[in-house]
Amino acid sequence: MSVARFIADQRTKYRVPHAVTCRLLEVGESWFYKWIARAGDPDGPHTASERRRGELDAAVAEAFAKAKGLHGSPRLVADLRDLGWQVSEKTVADSMRRQGLVARQIKRRNGLTKQDKTAPKFPDLVKRDFTAAAPNQKWVGDMTEIPTECGQKLYLATVLDLYSRRLLGAAMGLHPDADLACAAIKMAVAARGGSHVIWRDEASERVIFHTDRGSTYTARAFTTLCRQLGIRQSMGRVGSCFDNAAAEAFFSSLEWEVLSRNRFHDTIHAQAAVIDWCYTFYNHQRRHSAADGLSPVNYEIRESKTKPEAA
Repeated sequence: MSVARFIADQRTKYRVPHAVTCRLLEVGESWFYKWIARAGDPDGPHTASERRRGELDAAVAEAFAKAKGLHGSPRLVADLRDLGWQVSEKTVADSMRRQGLVARQIKRRNGLTKQDKTAPKFPDLVKRDFTAAAPNQKWVGDMTEIPTECGQKLYLATVLDLYSRRLLGAAMGLHPDADLACAAIKMAVAARGGSHVIWRDEASERVIFHTDRGSTYTARAFTTLCRQLGIRQSMGRVGSCFDNAAAEAFFSSLEWEVLSRNRFHDTIHAQAAVIDWCYTFYNHQRRHSAADGLSPVNYEIRESKTKPEAA
């Protein structure tokens, strides 16, 4: 029996991931993939089902690597179907299990909310309905901190459109203050083409920006800017993360997919990694269930073709 056949049998018969067996036998995984692909080789897979299984495993591993190890079976199914594969989620999950490919669960973060009890309060206009029928109806935002090894913290303020979950604004700075929140909302407005695009004559139809009740979002500089831009502020209850769950979910993804996988020497390295994930991977590649299994940008492109008025 060949070494490759032994590795394949361990995976097929005993569900031992081939990555584990390769490490134990001190052989390269890439070599094993090449063996899988050699369907006509005498030492290669002998049956049609074995050949398909090997080809599928190779495709799953490649798609998993392209997604930076961040997509689980539901998203990988969509990736593979885009490539022409006719597979089910269970089949992909079995392939990932055989190969020891795990997209681990995200972690929750600690909040930065500090309430100013003397500041004016805004009503909750979202009421946990994190859906939108068109762009620029409902935006959500929040802030998080990004630690570095040098001890200096970097802060990220975000603005997401609930229509597609697209990240419109991602401002970074050394202080979690109103200036940072203002920078993020200005970026969001610019991403949508300017204030004249989002401005609506009817006040009740203007874009809603939903946040927590932190002092950052009740500061005079921020509330004044929102009024000038025609943005209606909305806020959830104090101490309830569920009232701003969509913004919290974004930071949970950032925590697992970037922060927990990297150690940043300083704020410059942290900013480069976070911005690359935000605008390259999250907006353009990361599939989202709320966007019909597409990335936010691809979802907006598709919908703009079928619904020109929503562009």
